[in-house]
Amino acid sequence: MSIQEKIDKFLNRFRKVPLTQTIHFCRNLQVMIRAGLSLSVGLKTLIRQTDNKKLKSILEDIYQEVEKGGTLADSLARYPDTFSELFVNMVRAGERSGKLEGVLGQLAVQMKKTRDLIAKVKGALMYPTFIIVATVGIGLFVFLFVVPKITKVFEELEATLPWTTRALIGLSQFLMGYGWLVLIGLVILVILVIRFIATKKGKFLFHQLLLRIPFVGMLLKKINLAKFSRTFSVLLVTDIPIVETLRLTSGILGNVCYRSAIVEVSKEVEKGVPVSEVLQRTPSLFPPIVTQMIAVGEQTGTLDSILADITQFYEEDVERTVANLSSIIEPVLILILGVAVAGIAMAVVMPMYSLTQQM
Repeated sequence: MSIQEKIDKFLNRFRKVPLTQTIHFCRNLQVMIRAGLSLSVGLKTLIRQTDNKKLKSILEDIYQEVEKGGTLADSLARYPDTFSELFVNMVRAGERSGKLEGVLGQLAVQMKKTRDLIAKVKGALMYPTFIIVATVGIGLFVFLFVVPKITKVFEELEATLPWTTRALIGLSQFLMGYGWLVLIGLVILVILVIRFIATKKGKFLFHQLLLRIPFVGMLLKKINLAKFSRTFSVLLVTDIPIVETLRLTSGILGNVCYRSAIVEVSKEVEKGVPVSEVLQRTPSLFPPIVTQMIAVGEQTGTLDSILADITQFYEEDVERTVANLSSIIEPVLILILGVAVAGIAMAVVMPMYSLTQQM
């Protein structure tokens, strides 16, 4: 092995395979299997076509394992940072049932929807984030550089200042004198909060709090319901037992409250309790319409199609909500910014107006 190859192998430990690359892997391998190529030939072709060094290295190892007689699922399981437990188990079910091509297609669709949703949320939050950062930056500039100069003018004129102006000057002087302490305090507070959230109890309480925040909680509930129904629906058509299906489904849910609820469902289902009956115990997480539809699906034997309908409903709802996210946040930000600017302007202009009246 050359020095360059050793360096690349070392750097690969810190690299991550983008979700887009994993989607392409699934799509391309699906097409090759559909065309009649063997798994090893398909992997070898993908190795030549892949530009991502991390993924290329992984595929080379997988190809060698498959050539030795190992399964694709077992080979993928060696790279949990790239291929999740759900991904590996679905591939394993596809290999056992002879439906690997279909499973790869389902995985590609799942990951594509996840990528698109993340991209839409990021895009919708980009403008509000810019406005917030700009507002904070301008506010600090005013308090640290503009207000001190105005304060000197008022002191020289010995003017009687209204309470708004005194409050503005007081805040400016506080930031000038103790700003570094405030910054250190905020950093320590953020570190403590992050460490608390990293604990099991802290993470549960934080996720519980997120679900109670207006609008944010509603959006998170819809996203988790869409993920739950989509993953559960896809896994039901495989040969994976329902208890294992529920356990795997819980693993992909981002919110701990939903995750623990589905884990509880899997335990109860193992005892013979219907899924809908367990979900009804947490109406704050699973609305009655969802539990009722799942109950109908269980009774009629069409649970997978019912879940697909629930998925479509919530995914479309999430897309509409995210599309309107900027238009919902923008007026609120403008209102807050307007109030702040008006407050600062009044605090500066009022004493000047009073002085001109006295002259």
